[in-house]
Amino acid sequence: MIRDPGRADVVHAIAQHDLRPAQRAPLLVLGFVGLVAGVGAGLARLGYPMPTFAAQASAWHGALMIGAFFGVVIALERAVAIGRPWAYAAPFAGGAGGVAIIAGSVLPGAWLLFAASAVLLAASLDVVRRQRAPFTITLAIGALCWAVGNARFALGALVHGVVTWWLAFLILTIAGERLELSRFVQTPAHARRAFVALVAIMLGALVAGTGAVATRVFGVALVALAAWLFRHDVARRTVRKPGLTRFIAVCLLCGYAWLALGGATLAVAGLDPALRSYDAIVHALALGFVFSMVFGHAPIILPAVLRVSIPHTRWFYVPLVLLHGSLALRVAGDASTRFEWIRVGGLLNALALAAFVVANATIVVRARTARTAQRRVG
Repeated sequence: MIRDPGRADVVHAIAQHDLRPAQRAPLLVLGFVGLVAGVGAGLARLGYPMPTFAAQASAWHGALMIGAFFGVVIALERAVAIGRPWAYAAPFAGGAGGVAIIAGSVLPGAWLLFAASAVLLAASLDVVRRQRAPFTITLAIGALCWAVGNARFALGALVHGVVTWWLAFLILTIAGERLELSRFVQTPAHARRAFVALVAIMLGALVAGTGAVATRVFGVALVALAAWLFRHDVARRTVRKPGLTRFIAVCLLCGYAWLALGGATLAVAGLDPALRSYDAIVHALALGFVFSMVFGHAPIILPAVLRVSIPHTRWFYVPLVLLHGSLALRVAGDASTRFEWIRVGGLLNALALAAFVVANATIVVRARTARTAQRRVG
C-alpha cells in the first residue's frame, strides 16, 4: 500500500523484522478454525447434527464468521501489507477470541475480538499516516466499524444489534480496496465525491442506531454503493480477459449483484430478526457479496501471505457456481417461507466453502510438488 519511493529505505528496514511466511501460517490456521466452527454453528442452527463444539456455539455463528474468520484474514493481510510485527497481534487476538468463544468463554472471546479490531484500527491508521488517500481512509473507517461493533458486543449487545457494524466493516474494507484499483480506469472527480458521500451516509445510518429509518437508509446506501462499483470498477473491463483475470472479475460482478439485492431487501423490509428477510439480507451480504470477493481474491492474497503459488484453473468456477446457486436457493426459501429450501441451501453453502478450501489447498500442494520435482530433475 506504500506508494512513496522516498520511504523505500524505511520500508526495507521494517520488512527485515517482518514475520516469515512459515510464521504467518499458524495465524491463518486460527482463521480457518473460526471458519470451520462458524460454518458448523450455522448448520446446527438449521437443525443438522454437528459436533458438540459447533452446536454449543450456534448462537455465536455471526461472531465466529465475521470476527474469528474474516477479521483474522483481513487483519493478517493488513499486517503483511504494512510489515510491522506488532500488527500481527490483530489476527492472533481475533483467532484467540474465536477459540475462546468455541470453548464457551464468550465474554473473554468478545473482548479478544475487540482487541483484534483495535490493533487493526491502529494498523489502518498507520497506513493512512503513510499514504493519505480516500481508499486508505475508507479502510480505516471499516476497521473502526468493526471495533465499534465488537465493543458493543463485548458490553452485552445482541448479535442482531451489532450486525450492521460488522457488515459495514467487511463492505467498506472491500469497497476501499476496489476504490484503490479504480484509479486504473480514471474515475472522474464527481464519482470519487459520490463514493465519499455514500460512506458518510452509511456511517450516519449506523450511528443513528437500529431503528427502521436508519436501517432502511443503510440499505439504500448499499444499493447505491453496488451501482457505483458496477459502474466504476475495473472488473467491467477485465471480465473480457481470459484466465484468472476473468475469474476474479466474475466473482466481483456476482458479488455486486448480491450487494444490491441485500441492500434493496434491507431498504424495503428493515432488519427485524424475527422475519425471514433477516436471514436473506445477512447471507446475501456476507455470503453472496463478501465470500464472492474472498473467492476472487484468494489467488492473490494467499501467495502474498504465504509465498505460495496458486496457478489458475477452471475448477475455481465449481465452488463459485455452487456458492451462488445454493445462496439463490436459500434466499428463495426465505422469500417463500419454505424452510426445507433454506435448510438445503445452507448445507450447500457449507459445501461450497469446503470445495473452495479443498480446491485451493489441492492446487497449492500440486504446484509445490511439481516445483520440487523440477528442482530434483534440474
